[in-house]
Amino acid sequence: MSDDRSDGLNRREFLTAATAAGVAAGSLARPAEAQVPAKTLPARPPNEAERAMEQEIPEGYTAEEAARFFVSDPGSDFMVDVIKSLDIDYLATNPGSSFRGLHESLVNYGGNRRPELLTCTHEEQAVAMGHGYFKVAGKPIAVACHGTVGIQHAAMAVYNAWCDRAPVILIGGNHLDATQRRVGVEWAHSAQDCVKPIRDYTKWDDTPVSLQHFAESTVRAYKLAMTPPRAPVAIIADGHLQEEQRHEAALTIPRYAPTQPPRGDDNAVREAAGWLVGAETPIIIADRMAHDQQGMALLVELAELLQAPVIDRAGRTNFPNDHYLYRRGGGIARADVILGLELNDIWGTVNSLPDTVHREPRRTARPDARVISIGVGDLFMKSNYQNFQRYYDADLSISGDAQATLPSLIEAVRSAMPRGRRAAVAAREEANRRQYAAQRAQSLEAARYGWDASPISTARLSMELWDLVKDKDWALVSRTRFAWPHSFWKIDQYHQYIGDSGGAGVGYGAPAAVGAALAHREHGRLPINIQPDGDMMYVPGAFWTAAHHRIPLLSITHNNRGYHQEIMHLQRMAARRQRGVDGSANIGNVLEDPFIDLAAMARSMGVWAAGPITDPDDLAPALRAAIDVVEQGVPAFVDVICQPR
Repeated sequence: MSDDRSDGLNRREFLTAATAAGVAAGSLARPAEAQVPAKTLPARPPNEAERAMEQEIPEGYTAEEAARFFVSDPGSDFMVDVIKSLDIDYLATNPGSSFRGLHESLVNYGGNRRPELLTCTHEEQAVAMGHGYFKVAGKPIAVACHGTVGIQHAAMAVYNAWCDRAPVILIGGNHLDATQRRVGVEWAHSAQDCVKPIRDYTKWDDTPVSLQHFAESTVRAYKLAMTPPRAPVAIIADGHLQEEQRHEAALTIPRYAPTQPPRGDDNAVREAAGWLVGAETPIIIADRMAHDQQGMALLVELAELLQAPVIDRAGRTNFPNDHYLYRRGGGIARADVILGLELNDIWGTVNSLPDTVHREPRRTARPDARVISIGVGDLFMKSNYQNFQRYYDADLSISGDAQATLPSLIEAVRSAMPRGRRAAVAAREEANRRQYAAQRAQSLEAARYGWDASPISTARLSMELWDLVKDKDWALVSRTRFAWPHSFWKIDQYHQYIGDSGGAGVGYGAPAAVGAALAHREHGRLPINIQPDGDMMYVPGAFWTAAHHRIPLLSITHNNRGYHQEIMHLQRMAARRQRGVDGSANIGNVLEDPFIDLAAMARSMGVWAAGPITDPDDLAPALRAAIDVVEQGVPAFVDVICQPR
């Protein structure tokens, strides 16, 4: 690292440097206090005259007839009992009248506890928060969506969760009985089939017509959502069912009985073990394999037993990146046996299809390489959205949850490995250690380039940040557009990285990071979100939710002031058509004239913010100040102007 970094600055010196870097100095003196928003006055309760008017018997009705206008035991109270019977700590929502009965019951009958309401500014944000939360907490949250418009707003985030196998419990409001809809909005926001827009990428849905129906379907939905392959589900809570007096006398709530993950067939597992033991250059590729720390430990055990390198595709944290068998890529071309664990794209693992006008596939693996696939991808699939990738006829395809299957595979490998073979396998360790050391040295050397550049290099951003958090209980809650953290941070705990969006839908980053940070809050961890600027502009209201609910989260922008991937696509098109690669690729792809003041945006929502930071020497002190804020229990934001990648 550079010798002239500002690591030794005290707070007084930092204030001077930070002000020069564009930090709001007034907010730095007492960072945490400055972010506490002014208290708002509660809504004024109705006065006596207004209350009397609300309770006035309508003209022409007797007292007995008028009693039906008042509800002592609304259906939504029972709905809350059903939700409370499940392991749901939070319900995220942008408020809507189609579930006003449920909303009132959650707050007043349910006490706003388990679930606690999370106020969101957009349904896409609410679902993405649930997506990020699950990948840390291992359990879903519920999301209430307002009728047709709420479900359509939520759609992109639901698709991301579908692709990433993350369960979210959607509860949609609707008014099915046309004779009971008020004129205007209750018609426009109701539908015969509310879930239809997202049915192609949800696992199951239902529209209950009674409270008992709601109880059974909601428990069933939770069970299906949590059974691998996991995915979002949706239940419609009819508005009239919520608001009417409970009429059903004997209501029961079914017990949630989780389904044990399916495990691979024992005979097939033994066959796979024999292939792996006999291989000379086996390789393991894992994507969304691990569910927890135990999954990582099992994969380490298998890899060491076989002395097989592991390529972690990082759909989850599957393998520690400081282990000598960890690989970012490579090795497939030499492998004689390839073991894929929850690989979504087996064809693309052993083949390539170049981005050229005439696309000719090319096999990148050895022609004689045998491919073993273990996963749940074939157990549930839909046809319309093609996220399942191209078909590949694996030599041995085993349906079963990969983590649940690993113990039997490990035991089968031990049983299949004769004494003489153990020595030959162990002899591969030295070469594997050399390869890992060379890989790491190459990454460190590459990180030196552009160290003092402005815009700031992504390597320097990563290194400066790592230097400040490496001794803390940290967690990376977003996917970066660069590989540096996986190259030289120490990622050896499952919770330290949660993978990407799954469907590559822009707008996932900020709200998913807030949801993941919420799950980390009870553990006292430091959640870190390296936030793309374009992605942030989709649902920036997530930062308000973080401030409002006091969710500690450190966000640092990878602000390249544009959609750089699209710039590269346009450059490729222009080069292919021999029209020259020049500034024309910026048109429609850059965020400038004017530049967006992201720090001011965050600050306007009650989040402590610094930036834009353009001088690399100002980076470390700004990050240090932001970490101090987060460790006091509130979110902080640092806008860093970065190199494109």
